[in-house]
Amino acid sequence: QVQLVESGGGLVQPGESLRLSCAASGSIFRFRTMGWGWYRQAPGKQRELVARITSGGSTNYADSVKGRFTISRDGDKNTVYLQMNSLKPEDTAVYYCNSLPSPFSWGQGTQVTVSS
Repeated sequence: QVQLVESGGGLVQPGESLRLSCAASGSIFRFRTMGWGWYRQAPGKQRELVARITSGGSTNYADSVKGRFTISRDGDKNTVYLQMNSLKPEDTAVYYCNSLPSPFSWGQGTQVTVSS
């Protein structure tokens, strides 16, 4: 079973930055061979995929975050990161990570609130 622990969220003002981390752990687990994604879920809305990275390192972003967010990973630490710059109030949500295309059980997520 694989455990996912997201961290790094918080309350920031518009225009500021945050870096989210997602630590993956568990048995029979090959972090480097998997794709990973960062998702977010705002109140009253469905969970959406905002950034993804393939096992080969290619990245893809939702239009709403393109140019502001950067996904990366560290195979030595089994950790996926999401660097979020120029944050906007509409980025407010709980952020989750998971593997792609077959997700594990979801972690608890990390709350990001962008407000002045």
